[in-house]
Amino acid sequence: MFFKQLKQYGDNFSYVVADENTKEAVVVDSSFNASAIIELLKVNDLNLKYVINTHGHSDHTAGNYELKSIFEAKIVAYKLAKVNFDVAVEDGDVLALGKVSIKIIYTPGHTPDSMCLLIDNTKLLTGDTLFVGECGRTDLSGGSSKSMYDSLFNKILKLNDSIEVYPGHDYGLKSSSTIGEERKSNYVLQPRSLKDFISFMSQP
Repeated sequence: MFFKQLKQYGDNFSYVVADENTKEAVVVDSSFNASAIIELLKVNDLNLKYVINTHGHSDHTAGNYELKSIFEAKIVAYKLAKVNFDVAVEDGDVLALGKVSIKIIYTPGHTPDSMCLLIDNTKLLTGDTLFVGECGRTDLSGGSSKSMYDSLFNKILKLNDSIEVYPGHDYGLKSSSTIGEERKSNYVLQPRSLKDFISFMSQP
């Protein structure tokens, strides 16, 4: 599997994932990194099949149409997303990229359309749901601390500790982590009741 984390402008991460045999590729969260993504795809002779958005905020979707127009790729988003997309997905769906599998895990909380992507059951692209040492905000339009609690504690933390975590922003001390490391060190993920978590998330 080809896997690359990119950050050209600002603190937004983009990801390029590809099957090294078929050369089929996806871009996750095009963000402000389109020119670096385009160069990477061309240098590695990759055929861009999908541009996947972990959620619809503009800092994650900024390069969508540039990539779509150049490579004739399809935009993929969760079915509730308000951005223009070609392929709607929902919880549990699996996209095939040659022999690479991309499983959709619906994780609302930051936005109603937020989702994480589990790549070959080894790498989790978490968008703005989970960061290294933090989690996404729930005080923006459509945000929900109750939904975030369910997404973090009943979905993400149910995954194997060895799974690598790759967030949507460079907010932590390092650019990636693991489920196990976040379970131990991320103060947001320390055991709390739903009531306590909602109170915790509302603190300034």
